[in-house]
Amino acid sequence: MRHRTLKWKFTVTFISMMALAVTATWCINNWFLEGYYQNYKIGVLEKGYHAIDTIVLEEKKNGGSALEGAEDELNSSADFFTVGNPDAGRQNRGRNYPEEEQEDGSSESPGAQGSSEASGVAKLAEVVRYLRDTSNITLLICDSMNGNILVSSMKDIQVMKDRVSQYIVGRNAPHREILKEHENYMIQKTYDPRTKTVYLESWGFFSDNGTIFIMTTPLDSIRESAAISNRFLMYVGIAVILVSSVILYFITRRVTAPIHELSQLSEKMSNLDFEAKYEDTKHPTEEISTLGNSMNVLSDKLRDTIGELKAANIQLQRDIEEKTQIDEMRKEFIANVSHELKTPIALIQGYAEGLTEGMAEEKESRDYYCEVIMDEAGKMNKMVKQLLTLTALEFGNEQTVMERFNLTELIQGVISAAGLILQQKQINVEFSCTEPLYVWGDEFKIEEVVTNYFNNALNHAEGDKKVIIRAERNEEEVRVTVFNTGRPIPEADIPNLWTKFFKVDKARTREYGGSGIGLSIVKAIMDSHHKKYGVRNLENGVEFWFTLDCRA
Repeated sequence: MRHRTLKWKFTVTFISMMALAVTATWCINNWFLEGYYQNYKIGVLEKGYHAIDTIVLEEKKNGGSALEGAEDELNSSADFFTVGNPDAGRQNRGRNYPEEEQEDGSSESPGAQGSSEASGVAKLAEVVRYLRDTSNITLLICDSMNGNILVSSMKDIQVMKDRVSQYIVGRNAPHREILKEHENYMIQKTYDPRTKTVYLESWGFFSDNGTIFIMTTPLDSIRESAAISNRFLMYVGIAVILVSSVILYFITRRVTAPIHELSQLSEKMSNLDFEAKYEDTKHPTEEISTLGNSMNVLSDKLRDTIGELKAANIQLQRDIEEKTQIDEMRKEFIANVSHELKTPIALIQGYAEGLTEGMAEEKESRDYYCEVIMDEAGKMNKMVKQLLTLTALEFGNEQTVMERFNLTELIQGVISAAGLILQQKQINVEFSCTEPLYVWGDEFKIEEVVTNYFNNALNHAEGDKKVIIRAERNEEEVRVTVFNTGRPIPEADIPNLWTKFFKVDKARTREYGGSGIGLSIVKAIMDSHHKKYGVRNLENGVEFWFTLDCRA
């Protein structure tokens, strides 16, 4: 399943919330805005009634009438002032008075002298203008006694006069819905079939009980305003969503960039790639920076821990392989020893039984039997010693003691020790090196290597019966070769020469008392020195070789 990115989720969530908010606002406006406007207009009508009623009562107390001359004041072309809130009476009026020149030459507004100096006519005109200009409310005030029109801001004066008269005498309009009813007046919603318009009307008496009024405002304008407002809100909402989405995209990309980097870092860590590290961006947050540094520390610790585990695993694998190898070597050792000892033991047993049963009555026969028994016992003793030496080398029980010694002197000593055998077999040995050659190695073990190579050459020398020993030095190493004339070794058998108990010619090996262990000892010694060794067939014989360090 494909997972969404955090940036995508943020953007979609924000757009969804914005769309939901705009839709909810649009729905609320569509359902409740018209009612709200209607209630607002009702409130304005109520405040307008109370404002005019207050003026009428004040003028009545003062013995005058604010309605006398109000018509002329309302229709005057002179500058006038507007009232911000009629219900506030004399307070909070943003007036625009004509400036009057004072006696001292300064300019001062008459309104600054206080609302108490304003005439009732001006106050009434001010309220009427306010209702007309700010709320589209027209007003008709007339005398209930003689029917004279006192104040009017309507065009159809006679129609409205007839309508309020019908309301007073009790003739109800067929398309009327009473919304609020007070002691002296009521507010209703009326449909005018003549103009096909719904009006909001307030009609009744002022508190002087001699003046009737009717105020009206069309509701269709309210509905149209609500529709326009909703349409405008929808356009604005769509624009806000689009612009906000673009802005949010860049903001979320900036905010989620370090999170994305951490995500890639964790993915690399899951693939055991610990080289990648988190680097602080230009404006990282404290939380992201802390998390990134923690992941860097975790990456380093995981790398170290995995490295330790790998090292431990490699060591464990080596231990297992070594144990398996030791078990295999033990089994092979037992099998080879059993096989190699079987023949001499059988010979010893046979000749011993012959002596016991008196088969050798003559002295010469008894001496021959005893000689065979002693010869086989000597071979067994030699083989056991070689096996013990090889086992000690292979199992690491003997440490290699590195020392600097004269290789020339060592080779000469090995040749001298075999002088009797050389005379018996009539073998000619050549070793022309007389200068000292100092090398690094375990002198005792290297002597064993030279001895094994030399004895092997003596036992296989044929034809000219020559054994040639050379020691050649270069800058870093000395290469020692032991060559003997004779038959070459089959190429297929060369890799097996270093295997324990391997014999190319078993009959001939037994003839000179070989056990097939000597070259295995050479291999173990050279491996412990970490130096090279080998064998190769030449035109008229076989050459064995090994190398040693000669650097001081």
